[in-house]
Amino acid sequence: MKPDTRPHHAVLIEAEAFETFGGWVHDTQFMDQMGSPFLLAHGLGQPVADAVTTVPLPEQGRYRVWVRTRDWTAPWKRESTPESRRAHGTPGAFQLLLNGAALDTTFGTESEAWHWQDGGVVELPGSEVELRLHDLTGFDGRCDAILLTQQLDTPPPDHAPAHWRRALLGLPEAPNDAGSFDLVVAGGGVAGMCAALAAARLGSKVALLQDRPVLGGNASSEVCVNMHGEAGFEPYPRVGDIVKELQPDTEHYWHKGPFEDGSGMDAIRESMLRDEENLSLFLNERVQEVEMEGQRICSLITVNTRSSRQTRFQGGLFADCTGDAAVGHLARADYDMTINGHMGRTNLWFVHDTGSAQEFPSCPWALDLSARPYPPPPEKIDGWYWESGFKHNPIRDGEYIRDWNLRAVFGAWSATKHGKEDYDTWAIKWFAYVSGMRESRRLLGDLVLNETDLHHGIAYEDACVPLTWDMDTHRPEPDYHPGFEGDAFIATADHIKYKRPYWLPYRCLYSRDVPNLFMAGRNISATRMAMGSSRVQRTTGMMGEIVGMATAICRKHSVDPRTVYQKHLDELKAQMSLGCGKGAQ
Repeated sequence: MKPDTRPHHAVLIEAEAFETFGGWVHDTQFMDQMGSPFLLAHGLGQPVADAVTTVPLPEQGRYRVWVRTRDWTAPWKRESTPESRRAHGTPGAFQLLLNGAALDTTFGTESEAWHWQDGGVVELPGSEVELRLHDLTGFDGRCDAILLTQQLDTPPPDHAPAHWRRALLGLPEAPNDAGSFDLVVAGGGVAGMCAALAAARLGSKVALLQDRPVLGGNASSEVCVNMHGEAGFEPYPRVGDIVKELQPDTEHYWHKGPFEDGSGMDAIRESMLRDEENLSLFLNERVQEVEMEGQRICSLITVNTRSSRQTRFQGGLFADCTGDAAVGHLARADYDMTINGHMGRTNLWFVHDTGSAQEFPSCPWALDLSARPYPPPPEKIDGWYWESGFKHNPIRDGEYIRDWNLRAVFGAWSATKHGKEDYDTWAIKWFAYVSGMRESRRLLGDLVLNETDLHHGIAYEDACVPLTWDMDTHRPEPDYHPGFEGDAFIATADHIKYKRPYWLPYRCLYSRDVPNLFMAGRNISATRMAMGSSRVQRTTGMMGEIVGMATAICRKHSVDPRTVYQKHLDELKAQMSLGCGKGAQ
């Protein structure tokens, strides 16, 4: 048995490691900015069930309690905040119960920054203690961690650095070794799943890393974005076969919320990948670090979003399918990103008529839309166009953007329930807390696809993926923008046509300066206008298929992705003709 190396004066409990989440949900979207996953009380106005865990104590005695949290509406309580945007009240309030007794402090009620809120000193007489997070509002209170310390006068560090957390959790400094793989795919959305399946079916040993508990990314039941784009075109009608396996009903849409059981397609996809020979699936693993040898990536280090344990994945080739180009960014690959005027985040929501009276509380902390226009219910109250963040950094300001979406939606629904007739029996059926992202970093390859290529139908010899979606980019909807300049929350779309299908070049799918890095998804080498066509899920899935095919050729000839274009393009085209559907290889 390994000796216990944890400091014996303190116990750190990460909220995401609670034994039972109750009604709280596990939010990992912003851990690169604030340091950790956290639990979120996303109850749509109804307090959620307690999250519960029991932890051992080093000894009986007096402990000071600290809770890492924040008042999520505080960014809109500054003196400079106009009244039209001001938040009133603290919707994220919750209590911490120790052995069934609530502390006097109410948490989540102060400071816009993540910080340690002092819960006072308690006497703990036993060898263990039960902790409960008790939500008071149902409106997105959040808890990152709890510290019980016998150093009564020493506050924890503000930013809770990773090495400090690991020491208190008794975790080793060195990562676990997951072994070596031919291809390591980061990101378990449609692009990543297709890349992993194609490569594995063609004989590569593959690791697929996904930082959520489910697969699918934007097309999962957590986000509910419909899959768009078309496949089956000559001269390569087999490109897209894996996409069709992942979405067997090509006419399926989420309609008004997730599948009836909330996870049907998620489970089907997970089963497909776990059953695939040569493929190892790792859920809840977020890439935290990239190790390099010169310009080449040699391994990815992940952190488990439940246990905080680190793991090293070594590989010969890597595929960044993270959407935000997280691997490429950590590897210092060249990339582009539009800050002012990019497309935003949407947190989809759906309402329905329940047939019985439904109450909904007033929300003084939300946007007051009682005298302002917003899309009329029920025809347009819920939809993709509830989108914000157009002028904010899509990565650095991610939590702000998501929370602005929360304020807009809850403000609209409060105004609907309290100011409009005929909605007494209506309620919010479902509201995604995981944002659907459209645009952030775009890694640069040997060729950067641009809108002129699509407009003029410029054909490239390495054409490999059919683009069939309009050049679809979003901007604030003018009818709802006045008064919210810089923080619009309703979007309109500009659809620019071109002759379709247009075939995306292979050279957009690998990095120009990190020689063993592929990419597939909305982070490929394209201008933001061209990306407006390539970003939809069936199309990104076909990119993943091509990456998997190219991986097999790289292995066969011991070459990098660029050399596939330079010397083995005919071989790639031959595999594209065969496809990677079941039985094709």
